[in-house]
Amino acid sequence: MGLTRQYLRYAPAALFGVVGSARGNATFVGLRGEWGRCVAVPACEHVFVWDTRKGEKVLILKGLKQEVSCLCPSPDGLHLAVGYEDGSIRIFSLLNGEANITFNGHKAAVTALQYDHLGGRLVSGSKDTDVIVWDVINESGLYRLRGHKDAVTQVLFLKEKNLLVTSGKDTLVKWWHLDTQHCFKTLVGHRAEVWGMALISEEKRLITGSADSELRVWDITYIQEVKDPDEPESKKTKGSSLEAEENTEEDETLELDEHPEERIIKCSKVGSIMREGRDRVVSLATDRTGKILACHGTDAVLEVFTVLSEEEVQKKLEKKMKKAKKKNKQNSEEDPEQSVELSLQEEIQRITNIKASSKIKSFDLILSPKGELKIVLLLQNNIIESYNLNLSAQVPQAVHASKITIGGHRSDVRTLAFSSDNIAILSASAESVKIWNRSTLQCIRTMDCEYALCSLFVPGDRQVIVGTKTGKLQLYDLASGSLMEALNAHDGAVWSIALSPDQHGFVTGGADKCVKFWEFEFVKDESSAQKRLSMKHVRVLQLDEDVLCVRYSPNQKLLAVSLLDCTVKIFYVDTLKFFLSLYGHKLPVLCMDISYDGTLIATGSADRNVKIWGLDFGDCHRSLFAHDDSVMYLQFVAKSHLFFTAGKDSKIKQWDADKFEHIQTLEGHHQEVWCLALSPNGDYVVSASHDKSLRLWGRTREPLVLEDEREMQREAEYEESVAKEEQPVVAGETQGETGLAGKKTIETIKAAERIMEAIELYREETAKLKEHKAICKAAGKEVPFAANPILRAYGNITPSAYVLEVFKKVKSSELEESLLVLPFSYVPDLLRLFNEYIHLGSDVELLCRALLFLLKIHFGQITSNHMLVTVIEDLKKTTISRVSEARDVLGFNMAGLQYLKREIEAKDEVTFFADATDRFEEKKRKRKKKEKMVLAVL
Repeated sequence: MGLTRQYLRYAPAALFGVVGSARGNATFVGLRGEWGRCVAVPACEHVFVWDTRKGEKVLILKGLKQEVSCLCPSPDGLHLAVGYEDGSIRIFSLLNGEANITFNGHKAAVTALQYDHLGGRLVSGSKDTDVIVWDVINESGLYRLRGHKDAVTQVLFLKEKNLLVTSGKDTLVKWWHLDTQHCFKTLVGHRAEVWGMALISEEKRLITGSADSELRVWDITYIQEVKDPDEPESKKTKGSSLEAEENTEEDETLELDEHPEERIIKCSKVGSIMREGRDRVVSLATDRTGKILACHGTDAVLEVFTVLSEEEVQKKLEKKMKKAKKKNKQNSEEDPEQSVELSLQEEIQRITNIKASSKIKSFDLILSPKGELKIVLLLQNNIIESYNLNLSAQVPQAVHASKITIGGHRSDVRTLAFSSDNIAILSASAESVKIWNRSTLQCIRTMDCEYALCSLFVPGDRQVIVGTKTGKLQLYDLASGSLMEALNAHDGAVWSIALSPDQHGFVTGGADKCVKFWEFEFVKDESSAQKRLSMKHVRVLQLDEDVLCVRYSPNQKLLAVSLLDCTVKIFYVDTLKFFLSLYGHKLPVLCMDISYDGTLIATGSADRNVKIWGLDFGDCHRSLFAHDDSVMYLQFVAKSHLFFTAGKDSKIKQWDADKFEHIQTLEGHHQEVWCLALSPNGDYVVSASHDKSLRLWGRTREPLVLEDEREMQREAEYEESVAKEEQPVVAGETQGETGLAGKKTIETIKAAERIMEAIELYREETAKLKEHKAICKAAGKEVPFAANPILRAYGNITPSAYVLEVFKKVKSSELEESLLVLPFSYVPDLLRLFNEYIHLGSDVELLCRALLFLLKIHFGQITSNHMLVTVIEDLKKTTISRVSEARDVLGFNMAGLQYLKREIEAKDEVTFFADATDRFEEKKRKRKKKEKMVLAVL
C-alpha cells in the first residue's frame, strides 16, 4: 500500500463584520419582558439580537447553511420564527437561543411569516407561490393553500374571523376561509405587484401598497353584519350578492366566486393616501396596536402616519357638525348632518417623515404605554438605526436614539491582511480601514480611507499601508489611528501590493501600466520633531498593459507581474530584465502566489481556471477547473505546497499543488468572495464577501481523508437530488387549492426507513417467539430465548413496544410525509400495532393522528382487504372510547385550572384592597400627627 498524504481540516471558527443582512427584515423582540430595546436582525445564516441602547450583541440564534430571509416574533415574545432561503422555517426560543421546531414545506425562500393573535398558528408565504398554515403547538403542518401565480409578499390573520389575507407579486390580494380552506374572494384592483398590506381600524380597513406612490384603502364589511334581521334568508343572499356585484364595478374589485351565497365579506375601495416617494412600496406595516402606520420605498425616507380611533373620528365629526351648523344657520333648508363627512386624509394623518442615513431595507415600530413611538431601521449599508417619536408633542419630530455601526463596514471589503504575529486582521472597504482582534473578533481601530483595493502590515505591525482606487498609497499609524502620509503613487488604481522578503520595502502595480518599487525610510516629522516612518519611491518598471497583480519570489530574485493581456511576466528584481512569460489563460489573471521554496507559481484567472507553473522553465504543470466563476484570490499556505482559492461562486477551496488534487471546500458565504488572507503560521484563513460578512476558518487537528471527503460529497449530492424529486401523490386527491403542508426531504425518507426497519424487526421477533413457544411445548420445559440485541439495548422491551418507540421519535412536523413514503405492505402490521397501543391507552393523540392519515391515503386498499375488517372494527371502538376519555381528562384539567385561576384572582383582589386600606390608614395617621404638630407650634 502506497503512502497517503495526510491533510488537516479547516473548519468555520467565526462570523463577524456583519451588523444586519439586507435580505431579511428587522423586528423588535421582547427579552427579559422588555419590549422596544432589543432588535433581531438577519446576519447571513444566523440571527443577531442587538441591544440598541448599549450597541451590543446580546444573543445569537445560530442557523445551519441557508441565508435568513424572514423573521416574525411570537405574540408572547418568547419565540422567534425564522424563515430561510431554502424554504425551511425554524422556531427559536429567545430564553435559551435554541431551535425547538423545524418546518419543511416550501421549495423556495420564505418571504412572509405571521402568527395568529394567540400564537398557536403560524402562516408562511414563499417565492414558490404557496401559503402554508402550521400548527406551532402540535409542531405540524395543517394545510397548503395554492392560488397565487407569483411570489407571496404578505400574509395577515384576521383576529375576529377565522380568515387569512394574502398578497403577491401577481397583483392579487386573496381572502381565504380557514375553516373550509378555500379562497372565497380575490381583489384585482391593482395594476402592478402588491408589495405590502396592513390592517387598521380594528381590522375594518385594509391598506395595500403597490408599485406606485398610492396607498389604496379598502373598507372591510362582514356581510352578516349588513343583513337586515327581518329580511328572509333567500332575499338576503340575493341582495348582498347584487350589492357586491355593484361594488366590483365601482371599485375595480373582481369577485372570483362560483357560489355568491358563500361570500363572507364585502371589500370596497374607499380611496387612496398619496406617499411622497414616487417609487414602489418596499414594506408597509403597523405597530401592534394598529394606531400607527409606516411605509418606505427604495429610498432613505420612512413615512409615518397615525390612524384615528373611532372615538377620535366621532369627536372630529362633532366639531365639523358644529362648524357646518354655524354656516347653515342662514340656509335652514339644508341639513348639515347629511353633508358632513370626514375625508380619508383626515382619518389617516401624516405625522412626519424620517430621513435615514442610507437606503432603508426594513423597519419595525412599537408604541410604548407612555405614548412614545420607537422605530428601528435596518439599512442597506450594514447599519441599524433607531429613532424615538413623541406623539403627544404639537409637531412630532423624530429624535435619533442610537446607531449600530462599529461591527462592520458600510460597503464590501476588498482587501484583507494578517499581522505577522497572527493576532490582528486588517480589513478595508470603500470608506474605512478596520483592525480586528482575531481572538475576540472585536473591532479595535476604525480609520477613514479612500476606496481600498490592496493592503499590508508594515514590518513591526505598528503601521499599515493601503492602496486605493484613485492611485494613492495611504500610511496609517495604528496606535493613534491617524493617517500619517498619503502619496500619489499611480495615475490609476493601485491593484496590487507585495512586501519584499527582506522587509525593507514593497512593490506596487497599478492601472497606469507601471510597477513601482518603494523603500521604508524614517523622516523627521515637522509637527513633533521626531522621526516617523515614510515611503520612498526607488525605481519603476514600465509595461505595455495594466498591472493586475505583483508577487516577489521568496529569495527576492524574481518578480511576477500579471497583465491585462492574460499573461504573467517574470522579471529579475535586480536588473528588471525579462525572464519568463506564462501564457495560457483565456482571460486576465486576477491573482497569483509563489510557493515558499520558489519552485511553483499558481495563477488564478477570470476564466475560472487555476494553473500551476514551474518557476525554473515556466512550464505549466497542470490546469485545474477551480470555480464556477472568476477566481478572485489565491494564496499558498506557509511552508507547504497547499494553496487556497476564493471565487465569485461564493466558495473557498483548498488544493494540493504537488498532486493537483482538490482537498476541501469551505462553504459559508452566500455571495461573491472578494478576497482572503492566510495567517503567517497557516492556522487561520479569513475571507470577505459581498454579503458584508467576514469569516474566520481555523485549522483543526482532525485529519482529512480525501476518499471520505468525496464520499460525503456524493451523499450530499444524493440527498439534494432526493429533495428535488417530485412529491408523492395522495390517491384521490386533486391538485386543487389545498394540499398537504409538508414536503419530501431526506429526513422524512430516513424516518420512513426507520419505521420500516422496526416493523421488519417486529415481524422477525414475533416469528422467533412463535417458534420458541413451539420448541418449549415440544421439549416440555422452558428453553432460554436469545432476544435481539437492539431490544436488549432498549431494556429488554417487547418488539411491539420497540415499534412504538421508533414511531414516537419521528418529528411531529415530518410524520405525515414519512407515512406517505411508507409502502402499503407495512400498513396492515402498523394498524394492528395501533390497535394494540390504543387498547393500552398510550399516546392516543399521536396514534389517532397517524391512523386517520393512513386511512385517508390508503382508504381504497384498506377497505378492500378482508383481513383488516376486524382490525378496523376494533380500532373504531377503541379510538372512540379512548379519545372521549382523553377529552374528559382535558376538560377536567381545564376546569381545575380555571378554578385555581379564579382563586388566585380573588386572593389578589383581597390583598390589593388590604394594601389600599393600610395605605389609607397610614396617610390618616400621618395627617393627624402633622395637625398635632401644627397645633403645638401655635
